Amino acid sequence: MKKDGRIARRSFLKTFAAGNFPAVVPSAVFARKGRYAPSDRLTFGHIGVGGMGTYHLRDMVRRMQRGWVYVAAVCDVDEKRLARAAAIAGPQATPYRDYRYLIQRNDIDGVIIATPDHWHAIQMVHAAECGKHVYVEKPACCTIEEGKAMIAAAKKYRVAVQVGSQGRSQPEAYLAHRYIVNCLGRVKRVECWHYPSPSRPAVPDCDPPPELDWDMWLGPLRWRPYNPQYCHGVFRWIMESGGGEIRDRGAHVFSCAKYFTGTDGQEPVLIEATGTSPQEGLWDSALDMEVKYTFKNPDWVLTWSQPGRRIPAEPRRKGEPKIKRDGYGAVYYGENEKLVVWAGDGGTWVERKARYWKPPPGSKDVYKSPGHKEDWFHAIKTGSKTIMNIEAGVEVANMCILGNLSFLLKRSIRWDPVKKEIIGDEEAKRLQSRPQRYPYQL
Repeated sequence: MKKDGRIARRSFLKTFAAGNFPAVVPSAVFARKGRYAPSDRLTFGHIGVGGMGTYHLRDMVRRMQRGWVYVAAVCDVDEKRLARAAAIAGPQATPYRDYRYLIQRNDIDGVIIATPDHWHAIQMVHAAECGKHVYVEKPACCTIEEGKAMIAAAKKYRVAVQVGSQGRSQPEAYLAHRYIVNCLGRVKRVECWHYPSPSRPAVPDCDPPPELDWDMWLGPLRWRPYNPQYCHGVFRWIMESGGGEIRDRGAHVFSCAKYFTGTDGQEPVLIEATGTSPQEGLWDSALDMEVKYTFKNPDWVLTWSQPGRRIPAEPRRKGEPKIKRDGYGAVYYGENEKLVVWAGDGGTWVERKARYWKPPPGSKDVYKSPGHKEDWFHAIKTGSKTIMNIEAGVEVANMCILGNLSFLLKRSIRWDPVKKEIIGDEEAKRLQSRPQRYPYQL
């Protein structure tokens, strides 16, 4: 590693043939049809290049090949993942193991953060402090206090933040939203369903693999010995780093629910959860879970059932995009009728009646996202608010956090939506934040 945190490319890429690099657009290319001039083209760095991180990187490289953006850097604490990402990104992208060097670069306009959940808040705040626009994967934060810090940082440094609840930007999300606004009447209840969480017997702690910087992976978490059941993707089932199904798919389903019902800016006043904890193994998130969120002014209820009453995928006609995920979703109950929306993340699907509905004269239209990243790019260039802005993202994350706290404490929680704090329960209130390990802290 060099003094500025960069990794010598040769040591990472010796296993990759030069011919495997994707074609890239040199920075000197002038604007022509279908391309941006270098002065208009946004430059990005990628922090966390695992599962979703690789998806984002490949997507941005395709855009770079069209001359729309420029990928200048990639970062990961796993050297194998970093080497793979560097090969995907191309020779113009500098690899880093420590994101703090990447965000200090003056030539980078924005960062895409796809690290484990416990890193989201710190990296987003630090990037904002360096003047970087941020696309951060959901859920936005792991604690109430982290969410407050994220909102404050975005406001203070005037950066555009998009939370990766891309379900709001899917084509059928627009159709669902439009139908709910025009046909359902006031929505009184939203019932979300999901399949149960996995469990697995424990395995012994061991040394981390040589390519992994385990201390940096833990970051703000309390130190603990390495165990293969903590990472990579399985961090999802640990409360302090992932939070279970409700913080994974629940964050997507809740995001769509609040957007479709026009309740961004409204938070629940009462959270009541029950469920079953694992009896063996290292994973400690709920196996099954029922959560009821009560909202006031307007009054409505959202429930999370894990597992819940699954609505089988609607048969699609020839040529229509098939519903690829029906293991989770939501039913919207309005004054006039109900509507089923499946999934809510990278794929959002809605019933046929909403897809084929023809708006009559005088009907209301809703925002049609050009794409989740396109919406973010527009916000960067114009100062507009993103479709899944940090305030909305934190509200959804808070729902997940409060649901887990009610489950763990085995009692209901009252929430003050104005002060953004738990009411009348000092034990629960103390759990709104947690210590962060130096130097990985806000």
